[in-house]
Amino acid sequence: MTKQEAREIIAKLREAHPHAKGELVAANPFQLLIATILSAQTTDKQVNRVTPALFAAYPTPAALAAAKPAEVEEYIHSIGFFRMKAQNIIRTAALLEQEFGGEVPQEIPLLMTLPGVGKKTANVVASNAFGVPAIAVDTHVFRVSNRLGLSVSKDVASCERDLERILDRTVWSEAHHLLIFQGRYVCKARRPECERCNVCAHCRYYGELSCEL
Repeated sequence: MTKQEAREIIAKLREAHPHAKGELVAANPFQLLIATILSAQTTDKQVNRVTPALFAAYPTPAALAAAKPAEVEEYIHSIGFFRMKAQNIIRTAALLEQEFGGEVPQEIPLLMTLPGVGKKTANVVASNAFGVPAIAVDTHVFRVSNRLGLSVSKDVASCERDLERILDRTVWSEAHHLLIFQGRYVCKARRPECERCNVCAHCRYYGELSCEL
């Protein structure tokens, strides 16, 4: 695939999903960081159900850092891996206070020093909270990128590098949201809705299906 073909795909996905954006509800970088940590292996909708009460109880890093795990678990017990996540967000809040003056760092390497924050979470926070160009590769981005042919990778790290090479840096953050929306609502894992996809002409997966028919 050429860079021009990639630009055409992004343009068409932009038409298909004009309102694509992050669906985690957060009022500030601290809330976005905590919500993103909680969202690992859990849907955004599930996280959005628990965070209003959590953030009301612990509105600042200092407040969350002072909490006991059992107290935090009461607010997030309905999401996956809640015990581990409770410990991670408390430790993250403590490090924000100790190392960063209570502020969320903007740099991806610094974000990755926080408990529960890997590359994907760091990219999401840096991109959505601070406007840093970044592509966070989740299951939707990975699946859609490989089906379209934007990537030919077998792991998330390789997929991220493929996307960074083929896509213009100016659209990295936007492309992240567009690919998620495409995967969530059209190019679904088990039954992709190819009949209403507007990028079929560019899609390697669709081309292979057509050859089999």
